[in-house]
Amino acid sequence: MDRARNFIPGPNQELLDIKPIRSLAPMFPAPMGVNINQSSTPPLVCVTPVGQFPTGFGGGNLPAFGSFATFSATANGFLQAGTSANGAIDATPISAYKTRSSGATALNGDDEPYSGNQTSASGRKAKKRSAGLSADGSDGVKAKRPKPVYKNLVAGKELAFLPASPNNPREIVEAVHMTFEALRRRHLQMDETQDASRRADLKAGAIMMASNIRANVGKRVGTAPGVEIGDIFYFRMELCIIGLHAPSMGGIDYMSAKFGADEDSVAICIVAAGGYENEDDDTDTLVYSGSGGNSRNTEERHDQKLERGNLALERSMHRKNEIRVVRGFKDPAMVAGKIYIYDGLYKIQESWTERTKFGVNCFKYRLQREPGQRDGAAIWKMTQRWIQDPSTRGRVILRDLSSGTESIPVCLVNEVDHEKGPGQFTYTNQVKYLRPVSSMTPMQGCGCQSVCLPGDANCACGQHNGGDLPYSSSGVLVCRKPIVYECGEACHCTLNCRNRVSQKGIRFHFEVFRTANRGWGLRCWEPIRAGAFICEYTGEVIDELKVNLDDSEDDYIFQTVCPGEKTLKWNFGPELIGEQSTYVSAEEFQPLPIKISAKKMGNVSRFMNHSCSPNVFWQPVQYNHGDDKHPHIMFFALNHIAPMTELTYDYGVVGEETSHRAKTCLCGSLTCRGLF
Repeated sequence: MDRARNFIPGPNQELLDIKPIRSLAPMFPAPMGVNINQSSTPPLVCVTPVGQFPTGFGGGNLPAFGSFATFSATANGFLQAGTSANGAIDATPISAYKTRSSGATALNGDDEPYSGNQTSASGRKAKKRSAGLSADGSDGVKAKRPKPVYKNLVAGKELAFLPASPNNPREIVEAVHMTFEALRRRHLQMDETQDASRRADLKAGAIMMASNIRANVGKRVGTAPGVEIGDIFYFRMELCIIGLHAPSMGGIDYMSAKFGADEDSVAICIVAAGGYENEDDDTDTLVYSGSGGNSRNTEERHDQKLERGNLALERSMHRKNEIRVVRGFKDPAMVAGKIYIYDGLYKIQESWTERTKFGVNCFKYRLQREPGQRDGAAIWKMTQRWIQDPSTRGRVILRDLSSGTESIPVCLVNEVDHEKGPGQFTYTNQVKYLRPVSSMTPMQGCGCQSVCLPGDANCACGQHNGGDLPYSSSGVLVCRKPIVYECGEACHCTLNCRNRVSQKGIRFHFEVFRTANRGWGLRCWEPIRAGAFICEYTGEVIDELKVNLDDSEDDYIFQTVCPGEKTLKWNFGPELIGEQSTYVSAEEFQPLPIKISAKKMGNVSRFMNHSCSPNVFWQPVQYNHGDDKHPHIMFFALNHIAPMTELTYDYGVVGEETSHRAKTCLCGSLTCRGLF
């Protein structure tokens, strides 16, 4: 954070089931009141692992968000907005946002592949709407979308951790995703002391369905509002709850769409995750294999059929509609894990049939990335090369800014101007206190003989943290706390204890880089998972009285000033699982007296710039002394952070005590407060 450069002055009808598409000829629902025979073929169910809705769900007990809505499995495999397993609910899809012209729209104004009227939970008929784009791709939605009915309520209770308005699609997607991630982490924590019969990500998805929280519920061709190219995910359920890709298992998401006077089934999103023989070495071209026939059981393998998703891909090639592509890669940090990267919009150029190594015929589709989009998967592949061989990183001024202090070199890069580096400072990964740590109040340690175990009532460190160990088995922080207590020198447990995370230092390849208008910044070559430890704010602890006298020229002072709402709302919204809320409002926030200056000495943290919409947050941590007024200041990832994304945190809201040090903000976020 080059703080000195971070500013400048100054209706009662039911929807009919539709048979799955089996041929090129579109199949239409029968008129109202006419029975439709069910297909003998099992339906394609988009969301299978989360089970059924609770009894009575959808009867109006849970008011819906306008832009958040439940999703359920339907007989034809499409997700239907405004209904649940037991009936209709009061849900309105996200309002129209300008996206790239696709030449196709859904059959109704909800971007859903249905015709007919819908009935809300209140029993009022919604007017039938029709919307369309011309088949040649010309602009203009022919029908006006309804304004969303947006309520951040569950069972009549306000949810403070969700945004208060639907005007910013990015904010909505981030809030939904952050809530999912927090629920998943909490369930992971609880499952370690209980019988876990289902994965934590599936539990979190089921809760969000039952609570009526989801973004981009309506299917659409083209972009998903609020989802940006390069966004990363670790679970398929994440793609479902933000509306990027509806099937939680299948790789092809499709819908019935209208092209002028014609109706057709087209693909809208695919996930290339390595389950089939896909070719994805080229960052702009993807050879995607069709679905079906690829069973691990030899007796169940068969030639793929031109139906459902495969048929939709074939029709998309002729319709030339844009398809969202999510690419999956092996997670370097997890043995069996995957990382999914949204790579933008593609179009199918050609298709053919090919015999696989298992001896079955498989459909192949060659997709070409649309030009003019920001890089997505290309950045991932580039940074993976750098990690394997750091010398391949170009425009490097200094290979290791830390001069060997860090176990992983910190490179210095300038691709903007001719600046040769930041001002002189001493690199240190330690905090210099006003008095020796040995003279400070000691911290009570645990008596665990090997490692601290979840649910151990005899573990003193677990009790200090409220009865639960604060980190998951992979070292991810579960929730934000006033203070996190790690095991330290006074503890009997080994250095491999899971409750020793931040004290072990940085574990990522960082680079300090020159920004366009905010001096130097910090970013990382690896993906960073939400809740992962990033670094500590190191430097000199300064006297509380002295800081008010001579800090006017020190732009590297860290104070525990109340951060913005995004940081305060990071906790998991325990109301959704019947626990007491842990939300702390700005009025309830209590700052700590500690102040640290990194002007003369510090580490990579001094280069983190401010943002009113940050991706990093600070967390007080104790492990080597018991003075809770002067804890270590550790930084953790607020959400998933893609490689080469600038790391930023919220310096704090300007108040009466800090108004004399207020700066004009240049973060550029839609939620910018103007000052920090």
